[in-house]
Amino acid sequence: MSFDIVSNPSTSSSEKLGELAYQTLRRMILDKALRSGGAVVEGRLAEDLKISRTPMREALLRLEGEGLLVRAGARSYSVRFVSVQEYFQAMKVREMLEVEAVGLAVGKIDKKQLQALIKKTRALSSGQQEQAHWQVDDQIHTLMARAGGNEVLARTIDIVRTNSRLFELATPFNRIEEDRAEHVAILEACLAEDADLARSAMRTHLQNLRRFVLERLAEGSVG
Repeated sequence: MSFDIVSNPSTSSSEKLGELAYQTLRRMILDKALRSGGAVVEGRLAEDLKISRTPMREALLRLEGEGLLVRAGARSYSVRFVSVQEYFQAMKVREMLEVEAVGLAVGKIDKKQLQALIKKTRALSSGQQEQAHWQVDDQIHTLMARAGGNEVLARTIDIVRTNSRLFELATPFNRIEEDRAEHVAILEACLAEDADLARSAMRTHLQNLRRFVLERLAEGSVG
């Protein structure tokens, strides 16, 4: 997956380039192209993304303010490290919030959109890049959080999900098949407009994620 920023006349100002740099870097962090604890050097990123340092600096400052980056030097940062304790706390909060959110979302999402997401989710394979799976994960969870119409709930879920995403295991998450089945179950419950089933499917999914990490921790797979 390419993360290059391509300039065009409508995005020539420093402000717009800063926004593009911000969105690109945020996506790189969430897709784990930039790993937790990894170095983020302003000059190197500006060169890699073919953008001047001023908008890049603005983007890095925004990400620092959001807690995705921490300063490591005058012109360098690192992706924030999330501890095991914080991860499990975040996942518990996610369960409380996202189970509520998916219940609110039922009956409010266009069925064609749900059908398209089900098809896209089923098409994912273990041979695809990791970023493709994270992007579908984001689409599903973000859709459920926003569809219910509670903007505060949606924003809070986004913050907590971002924190949990920063957590790293020493080995790949490797839950592609399980994630796909669990996501399809959530989407199909919404398609059937069964709020109780949708809540149950979301709760099962998030509890299974926690259980998976617990098992990996027992195996010594912490990053």
